[in-house]
Amino acid sequence: MSNVEAIKSAIEALPESDYIKLRQWFNEKDWEKWDKQIEEDSKSGKLDFLIADALKEKEKGTLKEL
Repeated sequence: MSNVEAIKSAIEALPESDYIKLRQWFNEKDWEKWDKQIEEDSKSGKLDFLIADALKEKEKGTLKEL
């Protein structure tokens, strides 16, 4: 049995309250990874095209205010 299979079995055996806590923990970890990736992409310039697109839309008068 692989580690993943063992973990799956252990998760399935959890009481509902522990399963909910684990699910929340996974969700938080996913958001932390997402935030880190966005920050890295922003610093590296990978998202600069979004700023350029927004500035073009603003010049055309088609940029929507939030």
